[in-house]
Amino acid sequence: MIILCALSLLCLGVVMVQSAGLSVGDTAPISVASIVLSRPMAYFALSLGAMLVASWAPTQRFLETRQLSRSPIWILPVALTLCLLVYLPALSHEVNGSARWIWLNIPGGGFSIQPSEFGKWGAIALVAWFGAFRGEHIKRFRGGLVLGLAPIVLLAGVIMLEDLGTAVLIGAVAVVILLAAGARFWHVLMLTPLAVVTLVVGVVVEPYRIRRLTAFVDPYADPAGAGYHAIQSMAAVAGGDGFGRGLGFGLQKFGYLPEDQTDFIFAIISEELGIAGAALVISLYLGLLWSGWTIVRRERSGAMRLLGLGILMTIGLQAFINLAAVTGLGPTKGIALPLISSGGTGWVLTAAFLGILVGMDRRQTRQESSAHQPSAALA
Repeated sequence: MIILCALSLLCLGVVMVQSAGLSVGDTAPISVASIVLSRPMAYFALSLGAMLVASWAPTQRFLETRQLSRSPIWILPVALTLCLLVYLPALSHEVNGSARWIWLNIPGGGFSIQPSEFGKWGAIALVAWFGAFRGEHIKRFRGGLVLGLAPIVLLAGVIMLEDLGTAVLIGAVAVVILLAAGARFWHVLMLTPLAVVTLVVGVVVEPYRIRRLTAFVDPYADPAGAGYHAIQSMAAVAGGDGFGRGLGFGLQKFGYLPEDQTDFIFAIISEELGIAGAALVISLYLGLLWSGWTIVRRERSGAMRLLGLGILMTIGLQAFINLAAVTGLGPTKGIALPLISSGGTGWVLTAAFLGILVGMDRRQTRQESSAHQPSAALA
């Protein structure tokens, strides 16, 4: 189920990114050949490869180590270094005023990567290992919750300068993992005021974030400015009706809806495929989360169970934030729809961590089969 849902979302992503990229002019028409040879299709292939490799990787051995020298603690300096590279003018790649990417030149062209994706997924593995490594000590305040959150706060703080949404996502998922590991809920409540103050400061220091919040309250107060994005997104969603205008026949992508291939691709799906297409996307996410949850519940390894929970929380919460922003139920936020929004780094890393769930399920099946063999032989 996980493989089928992930493949379906990736296929839908390839097709809809191509459709959202249509333009009026002398550009070459879209055909089967152009889709197969496109960059999204290359990311599709890389994502499948990453899922396959991760499904056979010895993740459990990696997370269950009790030796600090072999622990995944190295994830923190690597992720921090990558996230800091976006602030170097020689490597930083800016899109729409946000420098969230690193541009790498290669012979024949170049490509960009998004370091915050490495930070997001790396943080999950780090917190899952910490939760299992500390054991009963996780119930302490300073030696448990605070110690586990300290590296995550550092990483999220670096990311927050350019990407508040991803930073909030990382922090929220980390707290859930630590609570599942045994951290006390009232300890989390003690840190909540500090988290709220940090979030408010992160919003206030950037005027465009304040404008997004005011536009969420009343987008029609400034329909040509701060509210334009939200209005065009809701217009695209409403224009799809039951079964949509038809694949490729959407109107909002022709210069009306910004970020139609990335953060707001669900609006294009709703416009071209209607309620049926929107329901299909939501059903695929629900199927993915349900299947993953059945695997996580059966997992015996504490570290792997925490990692699986983090994977599901990240995908589910990220999809929820994106869908809320696109449909006007939340403020506009630069956060992608997992496995659909255009973006190679996000596709590949999300698929890789879903591959870990696939490998987890395979190991569980093997263990259950070996457990039943003695009784079968006796019978």
